[in-house]
Amino acid sequence: MKTFILVGLVFLVLVIGGNSLYVVKQTERAVMLQFGEIVQADIQPGIHVKIPWVNTVRIFDGRILTEDSPQQRFLTLEQKFLEVDSFAKWRIKDVRQFYVSTGGDIAVAGSRLAERINDGLRDQIGARNLQEVVAGERDQLMLALTVELNETTVADLGLEVIDVRVKRIDLPDDVRQSVYDRMITERNREAQDHRSRGEELAIGIRADAERQAIIYGAEAYRDAEQIRGQGDAQATGIYADAYTRDPEFYAFTRSLNAYRKTFSSKGDVLLLDPDSDFFRYLKGGDLPQ
Repeated sequence: MKTFILVGLVFLVLVIGGNSLYVVKQTERAVMLQFGEIVQADIQPGIHVKIPWVNTVRIFDGRILTEDSPQQRFLTLEQKFLEVDSFAKWRIKDVRQFYVSTGGDIAVAGSRLAERINDGLRDQIGARNLQEVVAGERDQLMLALTVELNETTVADLGLEVIDVRVKRIDLPDDVRQSVYDRMITERNREAQDHRSRGEELAIGIRADAERQAIIYGAEAYRDAEQIRGQGDAQATGIYADAYTRDPEFYAFTRSLNAYRKTFSSKGDVLLLDPDSDFFRYLKGGDLPQ
């Protein structure tokens, strides 16, 4: 009889001990309830003691979790629809508030967070145009949305949003072609603007080149005339010097040149007096010695 009592006491001690001890891991967050009321929040990792059947411990995953939001359609600043697929990284920040607001249900917390992310994306995308959302200010959009969410999620849900990212941005099928046509039109307009500016620059360059060519031509003609004048002056000086040295020989060479030019064609006819001074050297009497 005593043996059964002893075994029963040992079993009772083990049951009570097993229900009195609990472990919180490094990757977990926990709260202690007493008849449904929180009596201890944010229990530190380690082995702890509770009152069996009086205290209840709720343990939650304290690691960074991912909430993958379903694809949603949002309007940009120019009233263009975009289909956005996003996700968020979050973790429990305030265990007490998390339990109060969600009942400790991770799925409920993720669902409420997804609703707030969609609302935030709607506001952020609605304040930007298509170019800014797709490329220009995409990082700024995500950062602003993360900061905005943390202003309310910690206090309302006990959650800290680590990061929000957009996985994909697509155009709806019913507006995709119109957006592409508009983009093509804008690119053609920009191309035409560049071509017009290029043509304007080309006209200016050609006009300047023609002006410089005229200037260079005029300067070259001026220099050529100056050189030609100097050459003529030198030639005249040489002729004058030669003439002063032997005037008779100079007159003879000039007469020979005149004969050559005059009688170069057989059809030339001259009516001159035989005693004309033009035939002076043809008579042979006055040849220079």
